[in-house]
Amino acid sequence: MFYLLLVLYGKKATQGCPCGYLGDGSERCRCSIEQIKRYRNRISGPLLDRIDMHVEVPRQPIDFDESAASAEAESSQSVSQRVALAIERQHARQHKRNQSLDVRELECHAQADQPSRNLLRQATERLGLSMRAYHRIIKVSRTIADLEDSRGITAKHISEAIGYRRLDRR
Repeated sequence: MFYLLLVLYGKKATQGCPCGYLGDGSERCRCSIEQIKRYRNRISGPLLDRIDMHVEVPRQPIDFDESAASAEAESSQSVSQRVALAIERQHARQHKRNQSLDVRELECHAQADQPSRNLLRQATERLGLSMRAYHRIIKVSRTIADLEDSRGITAKHISEAIGYRRLDRR
């Protein structure tokens, strides 16, 4: 896999190793495990905690023969409408976006069912997540639920949000 970390405020990205070819399928990466560890440890835990999502983005070869507009792909307009509706739901519920909720507001507006809380507790213990990362997962879960027009947070939403915390599992 090719790694990409987007730091939202600085709009900077980092790759999985110093050469940038780790996991891209080309076998061009010659970085040692120690070099990769040193490279990744440059990103501090407190900084990672402040980033809502860190995901792997696999490098894909471009297939110029395939149509760019797939029948299965959701259109940008459709995605934009779903996002706008999710933002409306957030404002109707709490008069602000999920990203701006403090801990007290999260307890009120981001209720999860018992299986979801159990899943999040297990992930927190297994991954050694900080409270900041824990709260980020809840916010992202609430947003995923809003995008699906779900009133509550389910284990599916929590699981997806945990999946977006890739660098917590290194």
